[in-house]
Amino acid sequence: MKKSIRKTMKKIVALTSVAVLGLSLAACTPESPPLDPVQNITLVLDWTPNTNHTGFYVALEKGYFADEGLNVTIVQPPEDGATAMVASGKAQFGVDFQDYMPPILTSEEKVPVVAVAAILQHNTSGIISLKEDGIDSPKGLEGKNYATWDLPVEKAMLQNIVEADGGDFSKVNLIPEYVDNEPAALQQDIDAIWVYYAWAGISCKQAGLDTNMIYFKDITPEFDYYSPVIIANTDYLESNSKAASGFLTACKRGYEFAIENPDEAAQILCKQVPELDEELVKESQEWISGQYKAEVDRWGYIDPVRWNAFFAWLYENDLTEEIPADTGFTNDYLPK
Repeated sequence: MKKSIRKTMKKIVALTSVAVLGLSLAACTPESPPLDPVQNITLVLDWTPNTNHTGFYVALEKGYFADEGLNVTIVQPPEDGATAMVASGKAQFGVDFQDYMPPILTSEEKVPVVAVAAILQHNTSGIISLKEDGIDSPKGLEGKNYATWDLPVEKAMLQNIVEADGGDFSKVNLIPEYVDNEPAALQQDIDAIWVYYAWAGISCKQAGLDTNMIYFKDITPEFDYYSPVIIANTDYLESNSKAASGFLTACKRGYEFAIENPDEAAQILCKQVPELDEELVKESQEWISGQYKAEVDRWGYIDPVRWNAFFAWLYENDLTEEIPADTGFTNDYLPK
């Protein structure tokens, strides 16, 4: 992430015969403007494909990217993550999370990455547990086993909601454990897990588990940050503003199609990514389609007040260096 970022340039080779043919055609049809060349764009996901990404796959299937003169390739992230790939210029766009961005925004070396659209309007993550364990509020985590990623921001947020509910955070059993099968973990030694409901929460429901879900945003308003977001390489944006706007226009059409047609959108995602569980995708899509825009009129819009509030909370709690207001995002490339 802290590597020198250099843009690569493509060589343009002009064949004499093609040039002559082009001149001849131009002479025959002087009113016809030259066609813009198709732009190749790489979009790197944050994780394996899921319903956070449905709009991208709809845009591919329906030809919305092609309508904008774009040839888009969707790839999964390398080990060092989507942001590093976007920063290096190997991908023009990617998917990340606002809570993961402070290190790149406070880096001594400029990292050419900015958030350009919100995929979901609200933070849909929270703590899931079996209803039988009685964790119906954050205080209920006292004496329970919570699977932690052992990250400072994660633990600080957990401490915040527990104490806001009158609980004693020191009584929460933090178990360092990476959970990739939430239903199985909840039926073994783990009582509570931080999850995104649209995928892991629905997965638990389909496994027949009766669960409680505590959303962070419902406890502390500053935790209603943007998660996930579309990020872009800022050098690319400066040189290719038309293509960038076209990319987000196609994304908007894809996500708005999914809002209006969740069942068909789920079918498209499963067609494009056949290894996915069709039943999980279908129910997840039905739930998450209402989250893409929620109450806002403009898909992708990032509210500066909410964006700034989360970073201010991190700074006030010594979790990051100060991040100036309105840093790290732009709404300038969104379609109106």
